[in-house]
Amino acid sequence: MLTTGKYKKMAGFSYVEVLVATVLIAITLVPAMEAFVPGTSGVAYTESLVEDRYQMAAKLEDVLAASFPDIDDAATAAGSPSVASSFSDVVTYPDGRQITRNVFLSRYDGDNADANNDPFNGIDAGLIWLRVEIDGTSLFFESLISDSQ
Repeated sequence: MLTTGKYKKMAGFSYVEVLVATVLIAITLVPAMEAFVPGTSGVAYTESLVEDRYQMAAKLEDVLAASFPDIDDAATAAGSPSVASSFSDVVTYPDGRQITRNVFLSRYDGDNADANNDPFNGIDAGLIWLRVEIDGTSLFFESLISDSQ
């Protein structure tokens, strides 16, 4: 409705409309911001898993770089595939968090010549099973090492 003369109808938002819009934004903003919380907390968890994976890979490479007689001696000293070997160690991160890298070694039955289906019985000469894991987690790497001489 337009008037003639000095006063014209003003176009725009009224105070009540701005107040209602502000309240609606405030009400919907809280749940939207809470939706980001799981994502941001998941980043820290994933970051620690990645760090642990790199530590396991580094330990695996350290063991694989050792001489076969040293690895064989450590496997013999452990005596069982469920006993951590002398290659196991503890790593301390800069933030103070510590992880234990367990290294399991055992002579291995690759050909199953004794037909008992136990890979740790009826041992083949020159073949060692290796498992590196982070204590208290389900993270692990496994490999076989052979005496290539």
